[in-house]
This record gives sequence, C-alpha cells and structure tokens, in this order.
Amino acid sequence: MTASIALGTRRAGALLLADISGYTAFLQGVADAHRQLIIEADEPPPAYAVLSHLLDTMLAALSPAFRLAKFEGDAVFAVADGEVPRGESALDSLRACHASFRDGLATAGSQWTCTCTACARIGELDLKFVLHHGSYVAQSIAGHEELLGSEVNLVHRLLKNHVRDLIGRAPYALVTDSAVSALAIPTDGMIGAEETYEDVPPIPVHVLALAPH
Repeated sequence: MTASIALGTRRAGALLLADISGYTAFLQGVADAHRQLIIEADEPPPAYAVLSHLLDTMLAALSPAFRLAKFEGDAVFAVADGEVPRGESALDSLRACHASFRDGLATAGSQWTCTCTACARIGELDLKFVLHHGSYVAQSIAGHEELLGSEVNLVHRLLKNHVRDLIGRAPYALVTDSAVSALAIPTDGMIGAEETYEDVPPIPVHVLALAPH
C-alpha cells in the first residue's frame, strides 16, 4: 500500500531572521584558548549556555508579534502570519529584541569569569536582522513544520549583504521593499540600497542602523 503524501499549506506573512553577529568567531576563539579544558570537562563549555540564554531572550522579546519557525545555529528564524505587526510597531519589535539581547549579553558578561583575550570578546557580539514579506509553504517534515519556498530562501541569502559598506560594523535591520510595502513600514532614517544575487532580479532594501555598542 502506497503511503499518501501530505500536502503543505500555502501562506503569506513577515519572515524574520535575527542573527547573532560574531558568535562563530567568538566560540572558535574560546575553544582555541581553552581547548584542553573543554576536552576534559564533564560539562559543555559555558559559551554554549550563553548562546542558549541569548536565543531565549531574543525569542521572548519577539513574541507574540513573531512566532518561532526554527532555531538555526546562532540565529532565530521567525514568522508573523496572523496578527502581523505593521508600521513603526514592526520596527519596534526589532528594537525591543536588540535591547533585550544587549541586556542578556550584559548579564552573561557579568557572570563570565575568564578575562583572557578570547573570552573578553563576548562583548563584541551583536545582532543583525533581515525582515521580508512574502509567500511560503508550511510543510510537515518528520513531525515538524518547515517553511519552504523561494521567499524563505531569499531571507537567508540576504544575510550575505553589503550593509557594512554603508554603515560599518553597527548592528542593523535590513528591510526589503516587499516588507516596507506590505507592512507600511516608515523608511525615515533608513538608507536605501540594492542587493544582487545570481538567478534573481536585484532586491531593493532599506537599512536601519540600530543603537551602537
């Protein structure tokens, strides 16, 4: 008997990636500086607990405007497909997430006991956001809902961008024109730009620099 194929559900909404900048390099630096301790320790390195704490903090700040779609390493992939935040409130959600992240980072830093060069870089971690609006398919895979489609792929591709050429190393929110239009997001104070990738037309975006360190 052939098993039936479960069809997904087509939806549309705001797609958000909140990515911790610098975590991979930070973790590698800690691992290199304390390799023997990490290998011999019975418990995981504290750096992993820091990541869990920060991700929990970020998700709590984004809720209920956005719900978790998936944790992706050092990033939160979230979606708003019901009561989608609009206008300035959409940006306020990102600002609140960034503020909570910085508070969580300060708490983690105050409990970080090592002062070596690698561990001291914990304060250099920060956030970058990509906010887009488009359609996607919610598909059940191995009992979990996965979001699929070209718009989902685009959000992830936009993490590789040219924002640093515009604003330097400051934390930021990159908002596509699709999100600006669909969510009536004001662009005052933003920098207009365009990102290009193979196989897709140029993507107009607006960049909002968030509060610096």
